[in-house]
Amino acid sequence: MHVLSGIQPTGRFHWGNYFGAIRQYIRLQDEAEDAFYFIANLHALTTVRNPAELRQLTYDAAVDLLALGLNPDKATLFIQSDVPEVSELCWLLMTGTPMGLLERCHAYKDKKARGLAADAGLFAYPVLQAADILAYDADTVPVGEDQVQHIEVCRDLAASFNHHFGPTFVLPKAKLLDTSARVPGTDGEKMSKSYNNTLEVFEDPKVLRKKIMRIVTDSRPVEEPKEPETDHLFQLYSLFADDAQREAMAAKYRRGGFGYAEVKKELADMAEQYFAEARRRRKEIEGRPEYVRQVLGDGAAKARRKAKEVLRRAQQACGVKL
Repeated sequence: MHVLSGIQPTGRFHWGNYFGAIRQYIRLQDEAEDAFYFIANLHALTTVRNPAELRQLTYDAAVDLLALGLNPDKATLFIQSDVPEVSELCWLLMTGTPMGLLERCHAYKDKKARGLAADAGLFAYPVLQAADILAYDADTVPVGEDQVQHIEVCRDLAASFNHHFGPTFVLPKAKLLDTSARVPGTDGEKMSKSYNNTLEVFEDPKVLRKKIMRIVTDSRPVEEPKEPETDHLFQLYSLFADDAQREAMAAKYRRGGFGYAEVKKELADMAEQYFAEARRRRKEIEGRPEYVRQVLGDGAAKARRKAKEVLRRAQQACGVKL
């Protein structure tokens, strides 16, 4: 299994990023023959316009991933822009990409439907994403359901290129991430930086506790029984609880006679304990910037070797390389 995935540095990682994707990426590094994980700073340019902010977020993403358990001895971590071969491969794919295919992609359609301006970067996002995947001969791409369409686009573009120019690209398959653990935000909606409802993984514990205590709940009386499965506070609690703790809390909900503040305090305690080791590692890694740069440099060198091989194969196939 050859795994490839990227994550945008558009803000600090929150619980939704971790439980929805990062935790599973880290597990896959033990199963894969090759695992390439990149920080997608070129994709982030469609939303982050401040250069200093983008540089800092990119660096923070690398430190955070290492602190959360990404092991450079098992997986290749690098910055997207450090592999220019991907951008060149993107152009080769772009020349054969139908406009209609990109017009049907949901990220572009959704933005247009909301009356928001969409730039060419967002429009061509799926082609760059396809180049990201194809450049490393990845056969497995872990994604959430909202990204499956982009993997299908990647397969379409690769299959079309192979049809016109002969066997060149490996056709990847999407590996659906386990999204059974829904991650709501502090307002009950999906946790997202766009909604300003996030709980950050490496937030100061005191600040995080205050945010947890302000989580929006309903106004039912203390004595009234409550249904845990439809309660977003219970869903957040379930991220950290083991089976016995989860069942005990669910029983408490159904009995009634408790206040939401009790659950919030337990949630804050469990979250602080759960991420304590990662916070300790982050503090250590943060003090070793030369180590972080070495990891990213080594990762980029390995990624470039593979991307050069695939790019040359594509260039020769389509005739731009003599």
